[in-house]
Amino acid sequence: MERLDILLRGRYPDFSRSRIEGLVKAGYVTVNGAVASKAGMKVKDTDEIEVEIPPPVPAVPEPEDIPVSVVYEDEDMIVVDKAPGLVVHPAPGHVTGTLVNALLWRCPDLKGIGGVARPGIVHRLDQDTSGLIVVAKSQKAMEGLVKAFSSHEHVEKTYIAVCHGRPRLDSGRIENLIGRHPVDRKRMAIVERNGKRAVTNWRLLSGPGDFDGRRDAAAYSVVECRIETGRTHQIRVHMASLGCPVIGDKVYGKQALDKRLDPVPARQMLHAWRLTLWHPVKNERMSFEAPIPSDMRPYIPASSAAYFLGRRTD
Repeated sequence: MERLDILLRGRYPDFSRSRIEGLVKAGYVTVNGAVASKAGMKVKDTDEIEVEIPPPVPAVPEPEDIPVSVVYEDEDMIVVDKAPGLVVHPAPGHVTGTLVNALLWRCPDLKGIGGVARPGIVHRLDQDTSGLIVVAKSQKAMEGLVKAFSSHEHVEKTYIAVCHGRPRLDSGRIENLIGRHPVDRKRMAIVERNGKRAVTNWRLLSGPGDFDGRRDAAAYSVVECRIETGRTHQIRVHMASLGCPVIGDKVYGKQALDKRLDPVPARQMLHAWRLTLWHPVKNERMSFEAPIPSDMRPYIPASSAAYFLGRRTD
């Protein structure tokens, strides 16, 4: 028996210990077909170990003239309504065309704030999730926002999700641990150990009977999700655990049911609608809202649409 990280150091002498630990944590190492649980796990000579080496990412992102929808901006931070399909920062497979590239064009002084690879980034949204994201423009703002988002204090994040089916209750609270799926490294899952605490408070905004006679009205519901933590794929995993996955979700959803909807969703119908936080420099409470994007509106009944109208940014 030997530790996995020690064995890999022998096979990849050019890799540092931290590099190997990073590959394991990111799910790039499997043992007998299952994602390795930790770098220090014990393995046998007969175990089949596979390592996927992700392609390199440029150390310094380049500015690109990509239009972004700005909700608020001052000398310390910028709040953007991210379009669906836009990746937040460069990563393997997406080395250009990201929100970071766009912001470096708009805000040249952003370069180097909080690090060169992901300047200004304090939280993220999935590529196909639309809505609000805040980016630091000064080092003082970076430090304050990182602390706030890490502790989850004075930060309120509210999402709108369109989900298959209808939850059994009208509201609820989900609290558990979320970690890497034991087999599929691209997925997250509710786990008993080796996960991080995840909390989602949800309430039903509309369900069957609220859709003005639509043929597929019984097929889905509109749910408001207020998250107390910000784990990877948190809302998507939690809604799927209720038996109501987000429509259009190709990882945790039900694609056969997606095809029955009119229109067929082109992406996961999840939107970061409202963000409330304390300004990291001015120490003022601020709240922002992003309009429901056009591709989600066909799934929002009139009774729920009224809920989103007439609201203003503080």
